[in-house]
Amino acid sequence: MRHGALAGLLALSGLVILALVRRQTGTEGFLVGLGLAVVPVPWLIAAFRWLDRVRPGPWRNLLFAFAWGACAAALIAIVANSFATHWIATATADPSGADTLGATVIAPVVEESAKAAAVLLVFVFRRRDFTGPVGGAAIAGVTATGFAFTENILYLGNAFGTDQSIGTSGIVSVTAATFFVRGVMSPFAHPLFTVFTGIGFGLAALPRRRRRPVLRVLLPLGGLLLAMGMHALWNGSAAFGQFGFLVVYGGFMAPAFGLLAWLLIRARQRELRVAREELPVYVYAGWLAPAEPFALGSLRARRLARDHARRFLGGRPAARAVVHYETTATELALLRHRARAGRVGPDFSAREHELLTALWQTRAASRPALEYAAHATSPPPAPVTYWQRYGHPAPPYAGYNPYRT
Repeated sequence: MRHGALAGLLALSGLVILALVRRQTGTEGFLVGLGLAVVPVPWLIAAFRWLDRVRPGPWRNLLFAFAWGACAAALIAIVANSFATHWIATATADPSGADTLGATVIAPVVEESAKAAAVLLVFVFRRRDFTGPVGGAAIAGVTATGFAFTENILYLGNAFGTDQSIGTSGIVSVTAATFFVRGVMSPFAHPLFTVFTGIGFGLAALPRRRRRPVLRVLLPLGGLLLAMGMHALWNGSAAFGQFGFLVVYGGFMAPAFGLLAWLLIRARQRELRVAREELPVYVYAGWLAPAEPFALGSLRARRLARDHARRFLGGRPAARAVVHYETTATELALLRHRARAGRVGPDFSAREHELLTALWQTRAASRPALEYAAHATSPPPAPVTYWQRYGHPAPPYAGYNPYRT
């Protein structure tokens, strides 16, 4: 019932936002904008899915996030921004000032709040799928990708209408310039803003935050405020002079994007390292095969295991079983890591047993695939000389290289 009502709301929002955009851009401009706006979408979604590869959330969460951003959040933003800007222009009798204030103050608050609503809904109703900062960043990034998709249709469609009215075309057209700025130089802008909101929710979802309810409120709120501030700086770059956009882009946005990507990748690498270090204890207990901790601690081995299962062990169902096995094993490793640090509650034993049972139920297709991946990615053994094999002392010429000068 709840899912059907939400799907109906998103579908209705989508129809309304498409009608509004088409009315503003015209049918031809709408089609041109749609065709160009879709170009960066697969790359952005693939990037966030790759980032969340260690403990991937279900696709239904990402589908909901994209639909919310493209439909509900975009509709809220268009209606609220237009109403607020019109009200300010009427109250102050200064349309240009109202546009500037709307872009730098109102739009960041409205748009980031609308996008954050999707992250909040997943946080509340899909808490088990909310795996931490990386998972929160993925959900927030996909939500913002959907929002930017709809917004780009509007901007590109209007640019095409401008070209039609003044008779320009080709690489010098307004459409080409708009696509270069929004689709080539800064497709990550909206995702970058909203990712801070997702990180805030991801930190609040960590088990150690459950005993600190104040932090569970302050962390998402802090991430949202940071997203609004970055959005306001980006929108206000035009007010910094002729080269304001380039200064903000090169001096702030690009470095912030690089730093954030580096931190998220490091967080993902930490999860892999925890899997390698914590899972061997379950090998000794008989729950895991000896090669599994090595394979589960390597992204390359995980990918090989999924491919091997899909090709030779039962197709896509087997590959999905391997993904579930890898995700469950990572959850188990992180749970044990928190237990050794004293950051678990009284439900530790029940949760550990639940995860071990889930591993055991999918071991049939997963273990052969992971063992294959472990052998395929393990480094070759170092050559053993005859004197090492039989315990003789090394001869005087051992290590001599006649080609070394």
